Amino acid sequence: MAHNHQHGHDHSHHHHGPPADGNFGPAFAWGIALNLLFVAGEAAGGLWANSSALLSDAGHNLSDVLSLALAWGASLLAKRRASERYTYGYKGATIQAALLNAALLYLALGFILWDTINHLRHPEPVNGTVVMGLAGLGILVNGFTAWLFRHGQKGDVNVRGAYLHMLTDMLVSVGVVVGGALVYFTGWHWLDPAISFVILAVVGVGSWGLLRETVQLSLQAAPADIDVAAVRRWLLARPGVSSVHDLHIWPLSTQDTALTAHLVRPGGQNANVFLRELQHDLLHEFNISHCTVQLEDDLPLMGAHGCCDQQVAPAASGR
Repeated sequence: MAHNHQHGHDHSHHHHGPPADGNFGPAFAWGIALNLLFVAGEAAGGLWANSSALLSDAGHNLSDVLSLALAWGASLLAKRRASERYTYGYKGATIQAALLNAALLYLALGFILWDTINHLRHPEPVNGTVVMGLAGLGILVNGFTAWLFRHGQKGDVNVRGAYLHMLTDMLVSVGVVVGGALVYFTGWHWLDPAISFVILAVVGVGSWGLLRETVQLSLQAAPADIDVAAVRRWLLARPGVSSVHDLHIWPLSTQDTALTAHLVRPGGQNANVFLRELQHDLLHEFNISHCTVQLEDDLPLMGAHGCCDQQVAPAASGR
């Protein structure tokens, strides 16, 4: 049985990745600095105005600061060179950071929920003017920070996490402004903790997809935007390929995807050209940037490989 291996690793042609330089350092720095200042002001204002909605929003914004810091640190680690020990480099740090960020978010929501329940049981007067002023500032801060990450949020779950957190916070701040106005004009102070419950629900539901995706990535599941069955069909349709087995697709990081596969291609004509074109097409068709493909003349012995094979349907089937 003849074997041929081809490795490809090219970061220059991602369909949905961040800008060519992939440099979100300034965006992270601006986001962290602005949100730290805003958290300090919002927490002080929440204590002074006796607003659980402001305090809950401040707590969530503080978790966003930690999230931005972890995501930034992981993105810096991912750029470090591979070593003899870490042969893939430190790209996996972005997945671990995304998972930790999602877990910390829900932990923060739990503490905020507890505080909100206490305020609902013992409602106290709220300064609606202060609430509206600080929440209005939050709309500007969070809206600007989300804008900084708008270009990279489709190709990297770390960047998308930062974008969605900031966008959600902006919308939540709009809700706090509305709530502050209602308290100011109606005097119904119970509205403040009630709005806090709405904030918690919005953030919790809005972040669930991010948590689910980061758990899947940490388990080396194929990225959500890649249809493994479609990749298998595409490989089977390559010239001369009669069978595909041991196909594995997994994330190297929140941005890079790897593939290994064994292709049965009797005769193996023009193997080098075939593999170069395969590497190029996998990158452009499926955004798979690192591929390892083994060509074989025949099917392996039964039980020699961990995954079942699939073969091209006979010509008589009409395909």
